[in-house]
Amino acid sequence: MVLSLAVGAVAGCAGRPPAGALQSGESVPHLRATAHDGTSVDLGDLGGKPTLVYFYPKDGTPGCTKEACAFRDVWDRYEAAGVRVVGVSGDDLESHRSFAAKHELPFLLVSDQDLTWAKAFGVNTTLRMHARDSFLIAPDGTVAKVYRGVDPGVHADEVLRDATAL
Repeated sequence: MVLSLAVGAVAGCAGRPPAGALQSGESVPHLRATAHDGTSVDLGDLGGKPTLVYFYPKDGTPGCTKEACAFRDVWDRYEAAGVRVVGVSGDDLESHRSFAAKHELPFLLVSDQDLTWAKAFGVNTTLRMHARDSFLIAPDGTVAKVYRGVDPGVHADEVLRDATAL
């Protein structure tokens, strides 16, 4: 099922999650999408691996590039720990393909132009851009940790510490 929402329906007060936002311990919504490289992403089938779903505003902007490259730079440690990463923004797949190629990103990027993923996770949006929020999903498909308004410079290391503790 595809949901289409106006930005105001998802946006809440800045820095505060909207009503109904996904919390630690809750089951992850069963969402599917095709990533920038054609890979199918199915949150209903995580294969028993911890997964980070991170939302970001826009491909190619300074903070988003810093965050994506921080994940890339520690990717060997993520692979060794068996942690998958899925980046989500409102950019289209062509923008994601270009962003991933330019920065040699080894993880999947999903387009959320209709805000279905943002609404399901309870991520604020402004002008169709997602807040910088992340969700660490445990191997059992529940949310292990929610990170709101993350610092792109330290987030990759923080998530890896938390994921290896699962």
